[in-house]
Amino acid sequence: MDEAPEPIPVTRTVDCGTAKLLPDVDRPRAWLLTVDGAPQSYVDLDAPAHLEFEYVRRLAHVLDEAAEPGQPLDVVHLGGGALTLPRYLAATRPRSRQDVVEADRGLLALVTEQLPLPEDCGITVHAEDARTVLEAAPEDSADVIVADVFGGSRVPAQLTSVEYARAAARVLRPDGCYAANLADSAPFGFLRGQLANFATVFEHLALIAEPSVLRGRRFGNAVLLASRAPLPVAALARRTAGDAFPARVEHGTALRRLIADAVPVRDAEAVASPVPPDGAFSVG
Repeated sequence: MDEAPEPIPVTRTVDCGTAKLLPDVDRPRAWLLTVDGAPQSYVDLDAPAHLEFEYVRRLAHVLDEAAEPGQPLDVVHLGGGALTLPRYLAATRPRSRQDVVEADRGLLALVTEQLPLPEDCGITVHAEDARTVLEAAPEDSADVIVADVFGGSRVPAQLTSVEYARAAARVLRPDGCYAANLADSAPFGFLRGQLANFATVFEHLALIAEPSVLRGRRFGNAVLLASRAPLPVAALARRTAGDAFPARVEHGTALRRLIADAVPVRDAEAVASPVPPDGAFSVG
C-alpha cells in the first residue's frame, strides 16, 4: 500500500494579508495557521480536543464549565481562524449549535477548503463582520459568546466599545457568558478600558492570564469573562492552574483595583488594541 504523501505548506493571499498553513511534523494531520507571520490557530484534524495554544485552552476551560459535561450549547464565535474551538466543542459537546463569524472571506475559504469540517457537526460559518452579525442576532439566543477577533495582531476598534459590550449582553441568555481573547501589557490602558466597558453591563467579571502578564512583566494574552450570573471562578482557577503554563483567575476586589479610574470607551473614542512588540506573537 502506498504511503500517504507528506503534507506540504499552503500559502495564500487573503483579505488581511498572507496566510500560511504549516504542517506539524510530529502530528500527521495537524496544522498551524499564521497570517503575516503571526500565529492564529492550531488544529489537529484527528484530535480536535488537542489544544496547542494556552489562551485557547483557557477559552476551552470556559466552555467546559458553561454547563454539565456533554450538554449541548448554543455558541457564537466572533473570529474564526482555523475553527479550533468550534471543532473542540463539536467533539466534546455533540449537538451543540455554533455560529462562526469571520470577516476575512479569503481566510475562511482557505480553512474550509484545506481543513474541512466534519459532516453534521452543527457548525455554521458566516463570512461577515462580527459587530454587524452580533447586532442582528436574536435576543437571548446564546449560551456563550467567544470573541477572538484580530485584524492582523490587533482587536478592531469597533469591538472595543461599551456599545459593543451592550450588544453582546443583548444576545446572551441571562446565565450566559462572554469570553474574549485580548492582549495588552502594563500599564494596561486598553485592558482596563475593556473591563470598564463590561463592568457597566455585566455584574460579574473575571480575567484569566499568566502571572507574568498580570504583573506587567511582558505583553501577553488575557481572557476577559463577563456574565450577569456568577462565574465558576473556583473551577476555572483549578483548571488553569493545572495547565502547562499556569494562569491565575482574577475577580472581585483585584479586578476593581485594576479598573481603578478607567472609564467606559464609547464608539466615538474607541481604538484598536495596542500593537504587539516585535516578536511577541511571531513564529519562525
